[in-house]
Amino acid sequence: MKPFQPLLATLAAPKPPSPLAGNMSKRRRVKPPLQPPSTPLPSSPSPSPPTKRKHGSTAPRLKPQRSLSAPLADAASGEWELLPVSRSELSLSLTFPTGQTFRWRRTDPSRFTGVVGPYLLSLRHLEGDPSGRVAFMLHNSDGGRSAAVRDALADYLNLGVSLADLWSRFSGADPRFAELAGQFDGGARVLRQEPVECVFQFLCSSNNNIGRIEKMVGVLSSFGEYLGTVGGFEFHEFPSLERLSLVTEQQLREAGFGYRAKYIVGAVRALQAKPGGGAEWLASLRGLKLDEVIDALCTLPGVGPKVAACIALFSLDQHHAIPVDTHVWQIATRYLMPELAGTRLTPKLYRCVSEAFVAKFGEYAGWAQNVLFIGELPSQKVPIRLDVATLSKTESGDDEKRETKIAVANILSDDGSITRVEDVS
Repeated sequence: MKPFQPLLATLAAPKPPSPLAGNMSKRRRVKPPLQPPSTPLPSSPSPSPPTKRKHGSTAPRLKPQRSLSAPLADAASGEWELLPVSRSELSLSLTFPTGQTFRWRRTDPSRFTGVVGPYLLSLRHLEGDPSGRVAFMLHNSDGGRSAAVRDALADYLNLGVSLADLWSRFSGADPRFAELAGQFDGGARVLRQEPVECVFQFLCSSNNNIGRIEKMVGVLSSFGEYLGTVGGFEFHEFPSLERLSLVTEQQLREAGFGYRAKYIVGAVRALQAKPGGGAEWLASLRGLKLDEVIDALCTLPGVGPKVAACIALFSLDQHHAIPVDTHVWQIATRYLMPELAGTRLTPKLYRCVSEAFVAKFGEYAGWAQNVLFIGELPSQKVPIRLDVATLSKTESGDDEKRETKIAVANILSDDGSITRVEDVS
């Protein structure tokens, strides 16, 4: 049985007026923070004077749609509308800030805001709702687009795949997954992103940490159409290849991209040279076998097997793609292939790891690997209390003696360090 439920049909159905109307309250060497291009940036996309390229040709320098430092008012708030999905099928905190997309921001303690196609959206779980149902708000609405927004969200969130079915199957196949399933209570979903956007996000991810990746992706996004500001963050529609082709390597280096600048400019040119244009060519990969998809993606500058697997899993319907980095290698040698513990990851072993995940979890192995990866993130680690003791401390004052009781605990952190914590009463 395929792990699908008729969620898409439910999303397409007309929705009654929402009761939620109204505004809501609100891995390496450290490098300098990313900076936007130093030239003042107008709101229009008109080019600056031509800049000489190495080979003597000239090309306009595309500039961001708005200054990254401009103080802007928040985008208008619309009505909150319900999605027919609960926390067990979509946990926002286990989906957006976990390394598969870098374009969503926590704009409120209970709200994530991001862009899906041309739509600027916020999502949240209903407070006090036992099942943690999800609601969304469209910020850049001009009316009459509710059905289109729902369709776009359903596609982006991969709501045609039932997590309940998958997690039941995965838990039966692997005790570590069963342990995490009990800890997370569902909801860690794999997204179906727009392929061009996904390619350039993961070109920024090479040898990088999430904070810097988000800044780099923010710089690239700023060359697209400005959609609005929410919670102090600017949001843009991701730029087309045509617009990205006007961004120079020098601009990206000035913004802190380093060696990745060359790969991004090269990938834009390579995609534009593909049959039918880059966006159409990437979309066509969804119908190929995984090995063919990986080989095709690796023809792009800066794309190796790991980045290709990320793009395949998070945008090209290759549900059994396994991106293997240091963390996934450690997971594999700890739980799937303990005989390889202490060995170095090689191209041959990379394939062995992928095959081991597929052998255990099947055609949706990438979804299982995603959960195991999230379980290794520091944000998901629970400190372990090693011991607790109560001490008495006597202090003498001018007129009296005071006895203070101190509860002492040693806490084992996720980095292996032990911290002494005292609670004075």
